[in-house]
Amino acid sequence: MSDGPSFTRKVRCPHCGGDSLYAPENPYRPFCSERCRAIDLGAWSTEQFRVEAHPEPDDDLDEPSLRH
Repeated sequence: MSDGPSFTRKVRCPHCGGDSLYAPENPYRPFCSERCRAIDLGAWSTEQFRVEAHPEPDDDLDEPSLRH
């Protein structure tokens, strides 16, 4: 008995660019291997990869106090 149709597809590994099976059978998805996954994680943890963020202006500091 099956839980339903099994769809598998190949995607590009984000690290090496090789084929990666994007399916439950690949515990490292979207990476092709444990090695590529570990290298990517290491890059994030050493801040080689980062998401740029711009601080939001604080409206309370820009406007004069409205107290009387």
